[in-house]
Amino acid sequence: MTVVDEPSASEPEPLTLAQLAELAGVSKATVSKVVNGRSAVAPETRAMIEDLIREHGFRRQRRRSSPAAVMELVFHELAGDYPTEIVRGVGKVAREHHLAVAISELQGNHTPGVDWLEDVLIRRPTGVIAVFSDLTGLQRERLAARRIPLVLLDPTGDPGHRTPSVAAGNWNGGLSATRHLLELGHRRIAIITGPPHALSSRARLDGYRAALDTAGVRVDPDLICQGDYQIEDGLTHTHRLLRLANPPTAIFASNDGQAIGVYHAAHQLGLRVPADLSVIGFDDMPPTRWTIPPLTTVHQPLSEMAAAAARMLVTLARGEPLAHNRQEFATALVVRGSTAPPVAKSIKGISR
Repeated sequence: MTVVDEPSASEPEPLTLAQLAELAGVSKATVSKVVNGRSAVAPETRAMIEDLIREHGFRRQRRRSSPAAVMELVFHELAGDYPTEIVRGVGKVAREHHLAVAISELQGNHTPGVDWLEDVLIRRPTGVIAVFSDLTGLQRERLAARRIPLVLLDPTGDPGHRTPSVAAGNWNGGLSATRHLLELGHRRIAIITGPPHALSSRARLDGYRAALDTAGVRVDPDLICQGDYQIEDGLTHTHRLLRLANPPTAIFASNDGQAIGVYHAAHQLGLRVPADLSVIGFDDMPPTRWTIPPLTTVHQPLSEMAAAAARMLVTLARGEPLAHNRQEFATALVVRGSTAPPVAKSIKGISR
């Protein structure tokens, strides 16, 4: 949407509210609702008015107010240490640019609802960072029409080439985690994945498969468990896995929370980590170094990723081009005390 406060002498004069209303065959109030991002306008009417504004421009009767000095940070869920690391990284950049940070939660949903978008359009922040979530095509268009930049951080799906995004090297992380267990001598390696719709989950699973394939180890479907990045996934799936006729000697949990669930299940079954079962996680959250034993995991630099997303947002808000529309940060294996070579034995009736 092109919004002009003062027409240039060398360009056709953009249209006023009344002129747009006349062209669209609607009331000035309806055009005003669209311009100001309010609801209660039929989708077809809104699209028609936005097309007219894009084509002709819109001249306000007074100068448009500046964006609020706020970064809008939206999470699908505020739980665990993951959001804390993100807020830390975004907050650092926000302070450097004298911006506040507003945090909203989608209560487990990965796509914002209508009310969230309407509130954001009214607040008119400097920009929006969507964390482990995504916006619909229409929502992206409406933000763009109001000149509110959007950056996706740890996107759930393919962000495409148009929407700036920041992510981690999830495939390589899955590869290095599984390769570490293979190098220790494990061949029965289970994985507890994240949700199937998440790009990070699919990439980590693909890295796991690639490591096994490279080592000439058959991928056993019985050892692949679908989770949702929750502690309960590790608890539930580990109980099932360790009751298989040929159970795993190691479990790769796709996040640290799931790994904690694996620890609990092993304890309930009377098994020791890593003497009876090796465990590896993903994320390298601060508490993992204090588990007993400390957790071997894959580090993804969440704070640095968040800071990069915030810097991209500041650049876009200034109207400057980005050097790269997508940034991917390398992951790194952190070896601690939860992984060791497998030992063939039977403990309390659980076949090893």
